[in-house]
Amino acid sequence: MTQNPPEFKPPKLPTSLSSCARVFAVTSGKGGVGKSTTCVNLAVALARIGLRVGLLDADVHGPSVPTLMGLSGRPVTDGEKKMLPMENHGVRCQSMGFLLPPGRASTWRGPMVSGALTTMINDTRWGDVEVLMVDMPPGTGDAQISISQKLPLTGAVVVSTPQALASEVASRGIDMYERIRTPVLGVIENMAYYEEKDGTRAYVFGKGGARATAEARGVEFLGEVPLDGDIRARSDEGAPIVVADADGDVARIYRSIAQRLIDMTKPFERS
Repeated sequence: MTQNPPEFKPPKLPTSLSSCARVFAVTSGKGGVGKSTTCVNLAVALARIGLRVGLLDADVHGPSVPTLMGLSGRPVTDGEKKMLPMENHGVRCQSMGFLLPPGRASTWRGPMVSGALTTMINDTRWGDVEVLMVDMPPGTGDAQISISQKLPLTGAVVVSTPQALASEVASRGIDMYERIRTPVLGVIENMAYYEEKDGTRAYVFGKGGARATAEARGVEFLGEVPLDGDIRARSDEGAPIVVADADGDVARIYRSIAQRLIDMTKPFERS
């Protein structure tokens, strides 16, 4: 196993998240694999099984949570100038997409990105959330390390598509989290297959690459999510498939993975 940097020490839970019992980072080595859609559906699935859930959109340069969760506008502040998270589908959300004018790009570099993440974590009135889902930016750079220095991560969930390139990049993502002493809870293979009307499966992007990566790196394979046009359509509408088709096969897959994350982890110990 890769040696971890001896100087790295997991941070304490911020005061703003004092009631939080678990923090899950949903990550990918590259963009375009459906990481944000996966994170949002897992967050909503956790809320649907009865947990109080927060969702932090840490992708400062490409925030997707406002669209995926059907939210817009700016957060309201309370008497102590803390931002109240915007909420939909039972999930409390914070995103740079709420803080920038519509259509405005974030051109910040490392220190400003780190500062923005600190603000969203510490200056948001998260309340009594039990689970915080973090939609990480793609890649293995400053933002990922910055989050690991600001939040005690229960573990990381790596999202990949089946093709060899995506799986290779996912392996590098697993390596990064091992280096910063964050357990990798498992790999989700997104866009795993397309199911034809007759029930046969077409493996549009190849077959089993993410599963093979999980096996090679010794981490759990959490499941396959199909390539389904309804997931895209409902995401664009701000109605995650877990809500829009709650009894469907895809929603059941997300709920199963969400429950598995809870079953395989322990809540933070309180001093």
